[in-house]
Amino acid sequence: MVFPTSLLMEAGYFQGLSFETKKYTQIILEQKNYKFMRRRDAEVDPNYKQLIPYVILKHRDSIFTYRRGKLLTEERLLGNYSIGIGGHISINDPNLFGIGYEEGVHREIKEEIGIKSKCEMKVVALMNDDANEVGKVHFGIIHIAILDSPSVMAKEKSINEAKFLSILELKKNIYKFENWSKICINEIEKLLAQI
Repeated sequence: MVFPTSLLMEAGYFQGLSFETKKYTQIILEQKNYKFMRRRDAEVDPNYKQLIPYVILKHRDSIFTYRRGKLLTEERLLGNYSIGIGGHISINDPNLFGIGYEEGVHREIKEEIGIKSKCEMKVVALMNDDANEVGKVHFGIIHIAILDSPSVMAKEKSINEAKFLSILELKKNIYKFENWSKICINEIEKLLAQI
C-alpha cells in the first residue's frame, strides 16, 4: 500500500515525528489517495511512500526491543536493533481503511510475535524520515501497545535477542538502533504521553 509523496507535501511536510495523526491519516487512508505497487518497485521509487504500522510494546516502565536478524526482507535494516513491530499493508488486508487497517496491523503483529497478555493499542504519532534511502520510501503510523505482562515471544527468525528494556537503557544504547527507533527513543516521553 502506497500513497504519492506529493500528498505529504500538500498536507504539510515534516521530518521525524508528527503528533497530528488525524490530519494525515484522514488524507492517506482515503481510498482515492492510495494504491498498491509491487514491493520491489516501491522500495526504489521515492515518488511513493509505503505505509508502515510501527507498534511499540510497553510493559510498565519498559519497552520491547529486538535485533533484526537473517531472513529479514529489508536487508538495509539487518543487524540493527528496533523497538517497532510491524510491516507493509498488503493487498490481502481487507477494507484497508477503518477496521481494515487495524486488521493489517494485527496481522503484522501476529506474524512477527506472540503476545500472551492483555493488550490495549493506540495510534500516537506519524513518522516521516527522509534522512536515508529506507526512510525516503516509507511512512510510519506509530502505535503504542500497553501490555499487562511482558509475555512476548518471537515467531520470526528475523527477530533476535527479544527483551524488554527500561527507557534509561534504551537511551544509553541508542546508537545500536535503526533510525526510526532512534527518533522514537529520543521522543519516547512525548509518545507515551499520548496514551
